[in-house]
Amino acid sequence: MTTLDTHATGLDRGTLSIGALPHDVDQDALRLLDLVARLKSESPQILGYPGNRAFDYSFLAPALAVIPNNVGDPDSGDQDDITHTKPYEAAVVRFLTEIAHGDPQRTYGYMTASSTEGILFGLHIARRRLPRAPIYVSDQAHFSVRKCADLLRTELVTIPSRPDGSMDPDALHSACLARKRRDLLTGRMSPRGAIVLATIGTTMTGALDNPIALRAAAAVAGEVRVHADAALGGLLAAYAPTPRPWDFSAGVDSLQMSMHKLLGSPVPGGVVLARADLVPAQKAGAYVGSVSDRTLSCSRSGLAPLLVWHGLRRLGEAGLCARVRRCQETAAYAIQRLQELGWRAWRADPSSITVVFDRPSPAVVDRWHLACDEAGRCHLVTVSHVTRHSIDALCDDLGPVQFTANSRAAHMVDTRI
Repeated sequence: MTTLDTHATGLDRGTLSIGALPHDVDQDALRLLDLVARLKSESPQILGYPGNRAFDYSFLAPALAVIPNNVGDPDSGDQDDITHTKPYEAAVVRFLTEIAHGDPQRTYGYMTASSTEGILFGLHIARRRLPRAPIYVSDQAHFSVRKCADLLRTELVTIPSRPDGSMDPDALHSACLARKRRDLLTGRMSPRGAIVLATIGTTMTGALDNPIALRAAAAVAGEVRVHADAALGGLLAAYAPTPRPWDFSAGVDSLQMSMHKLLGSPVPGGVVLARADLVPAQKAGAYVGSVSDRTLSCSRSGLAPLLVWHGLRRLGEAGLCARVRRCQETAAYAIQRLQELGWRAWRADPSSITVVFDRPSPAVVDRWHLACDEAGRCHLVTVSHVTRHSIDALCDDLGPVQFTANSRAAHMVDTRI
């Protein structure tokens, strides 16, 4: 049972039901403030989930008394220039476009409510170009990809991953070749093409797919479109001591990044970027004036761009790079400390901040909010609020490992650190 367990805190369905009559506002406010206090007190122990909790935007509390609504594209004008925060959003999009080696004049982007929206957007524009192409994804891709394929009514082909968790290019080539041969046998002469989703930082192991290798592997299918799910791994790959292929310079057609994971924000969200020539022009309703709207969501939060803009301005690119390096160094420290205790700890790539090790006792998993899978593994993610002190405290709880004969966790050690 975790500290925030709803039954332990009395937050059952009856307590939270809204009902027909007004409730005591002061009592409810105290309840909410108590929840916030418990969330803050638990934050230092949340090691297994990639959301940086080392932030404080409380100075922007007055923004909760207004409703900035960003309707349509960030660079499109509105009838009323005081009801939105688009200039801040556009500044964020330009900054991240440059980091992703995109041409600001030829790249479209906007801030999304989540990385899943960014994935859906990237797959949507790819499918407009290749309406009969399957979507090829790694068996380690984020679970939301399946939902996106269902929404687009597109076949999803799962490709095996290599031991580190990255998609196997040879397996992708074989799958595309097999599909092409089946089409020829059934009399379908025109190639379907391939839509490939490259995961830049898999959920469990932090592995990086190689977009260059995947595009080459899928070329046998005909025309190829590649979207990079760079939710956490994009910025890590960009500022790794040895940069990894992940962005427009690696030939991707679109990509998305999360902003709350590495940067930290009370409002989850992300940014999606795409080659502008792949995004069809759309016009919004007449009631909002001459607004162009190529987004999926139309009305979007005007608060999220303010938070992200401030967070990035406070760091600058130099500070962002320094943050990434510190997180990567903490991951290396975690591996060292865990291995000293006999735990089989590893990460898929030196740029990754996801550290995988054998699953410990349920008490330790709950106390430190570790994410676990069915293979007997768990992981921690060294975003900024996870410090060396956090790692030391976790190791004190873990103690020396007691190996068992039926341990199923992979014994992989990253010797490149």
